[in-house]
Amino acid sequence: MAVPKRRNSKTRAAKRRTHYKIEMSTVVKCKCGAFKRPHRVCPTCGEY
Repeated sequence: MAVPKRRNSKTRAAKRRTHYKIEMSTVVKCKCGAFKRPHRVCPTCGEY
Protein backbone atom coordinates (compact mmCIF):
# COMPACT_ATOMS: atom_id res chain seq x y z
CA MET A 1 0.00 0.00 0.00
CA ALA A 2 1.28 3.48 -0.84
CA VAL A 3 2.10 5.50 2.26
CA PRO A 4 3.56 9.02 2.13
CA LYS A 5 7.15 9.18 3.33
CA ARG A 6 6.74 12.61 4.90
CA ARG A 7 3.98 15.09 5.59
CA ASN A 8 3.10 17.74 2.99
CA SER A 9 3.26 21.30 4.25
CA LYS A 10 0.16 23.50 4.36
CA THR A 11 1.62 25.66 1.58
CA ARG A 12 2.19 22.70 -0.71
CA ALA A 13 -1.35 21.40 -0.14
CA ALA A 14 -2.77 24.87 -0.82
CA LYS A 15 -0.78 25.10 -4.07
CA ARG A 16 -2.29 21.81 -5.21
CA ARG A 17 -5.79 23.01 -4.37
CA THR A 18 -5.54 26.25 -6.37
CA HIS A 19 -7.05 24.47 -9.37
CA TYR A 20 -10.27 23.57 -7.52
CA LYS A 21 -12.23 26.70 -8.42
CA ILE A 22 -15.94 27.36 -8.48
CA GLU A 23 -16.99 27.91 -12.06
CA MET A 24 -19.74 30.30 -13.00
CA SER A 25 -22.87 28.39 -13.91
CA THR A 26 -24.55 28.95 -17.27
CA VAL A 27 -27.78 30.91 -17.46
CA VAL A 28 -30.45 30.99 -20.14
CA LYS A 29 -33.20 33.48 -20.81
CA CYS A 30 -36.75 32.32 -20.09
CA LYS A 31 -39.78 33.14 -22.25
CA CYS A 32 -40.80 35.78 -19.70
CA GLY A 33 -37.40 37.49 -20.04
CA ALA A 34 -35.94 36.46 -16.69
CA PHE A 35 -32.65 34.60 -16.43
CA LYS A 36 -32.65 31.07 -15.05
CA ARG A 37 -30.37 28.04 -14.89
CA PRO A 38 -30.89 25.49 -17.67
CA HIS A 39 -33.27 22.58 -16.95
CA ARG A 40 -34.77 24.34 -13.92
CA VAL A 41 -38.17 25.91 -13.29
CA CYS A 42 -38.22 29.68 -13.77
CA PRO A 43 -38.59 31.43 -10.40
CA THR A 44 -40.76 34.25 -11.80
CA CYS A 45 -43.22 32.56 -14.17
CA GLY A 46 -42.92 28.87 -13.22
CA GLU A 47 -42.20 27.77 -16.81
CA TYR A 48 -39.81 24.84 -17.24
